[in-house]
Amino acid sequence: MADPSEALDRPIPHRTVICIGDVHGYFTKLHNLWTNLETLIGPIPFSRAVVIFLGDYCDRGPDTRRVIDFLSSLPSAYPDQSHVFLCGNHDFAFAAFVSALPPPPPPSPSSFAATWAEYEANSEREGWFSGEGHEGMHVQGRRWGGSMGGRWNPKKGMAYKGSIYDAGPTFESYGVPHGSPDLVKAMPETHKKFLSDLVWVHEEEDVWIDSAAGMQCCKLIAVHAGLDKSKGVEEQLRILRARDTSLPKVGALSGRMNVWDIPKGLQSSEKPTILVSGHHGKLHIDGLRLIIDEGGGLEDLPVAAIILPSMKIVRDIDNFGADS
Repeated sequence: MADPSEALDRPIPHRTVICIGDVHGYFTKLHNLWTNLETLIGPIPFSRAVVIFLGDYCDRGPDTRRVIDFLSSLPSAYPDQSHVFLCGNHDFAFAAFVSALPPPPPPSPSSFAATWAEYEANSEREGWFSGEGHEGMHVQGRRWGGSMGGRWNPKKGMAYKGSIYDAGPTFESYGVPHGSPDLVKAMPETHKKFLSDLVWVHEEEDVWIDSAAGMQCCKLIAVHAGLDKSKGVEEQLRILRARDTSLPKVGALSGRMNVWDIPKGLQSSEKPTILVSGHHGKLHIDGLRLIIDEGGGLEDLPVAAIILPSMKIVRDIDNFGADS
């Protein structure tokens, strides 16, 4: 009979942590990526993994409804996994349109109409939604449900799909035309709850990473776009933990170059800190700064994930068959 004390001397396997980039309504890509991850990692470690979705589940692709159905089913389908669903800027705006945002914290004004003023000069150019229910809607919801009139988006090299957020396909996935207030009635309550429950930041202790210096034990912070290098880290984390919806725009969910790098406040912390995000339409690995959004919501580009500690990149288009 084996000595039980021997088990205590064996190294504990490092937890598998999976960070999945922006899905943007592409159910088939998500399903293929999920299958590839399970094949590569193996059924048992996969079933116990921490899975962090980095946000932006909706818009651009045709199947937002199926994507949210799938994501909502994961806790019951994989009860031994830990699932984290971050809020992306698209998800925030989607939630705003269907009245699924958490209320603004006191002493903020109770009506989201207070968020309009900063961006109201853009309302005509962006064709803000002004239909039924707009009166108390957050500015990002009005932008999400608005109409760009089919104008060209030079950054994406295609026409806008309905609004500045490319929300048209999301409306259509629920069987209603873009900009229709009937979306609120067409959405299952479980989908509204999924949006309402999205977290703005996730912090995970003791995440291992296989770096150039060998295996490192780190803290991990996951946030959709990143943390602003010009602002204090703790204040940003406080706002994100509180989900302060009184803000017209949440920089950590929507910023660009200002949130690209790891802020000095994290670099100087005693424990190495991984900062992982999606959002940027790039696959970028620079030390402990991980940006996992290879597809950017474009139809011909893949949805990607990173596995820790190995740092292995997995895509929906990979083929992990028996002969590979």
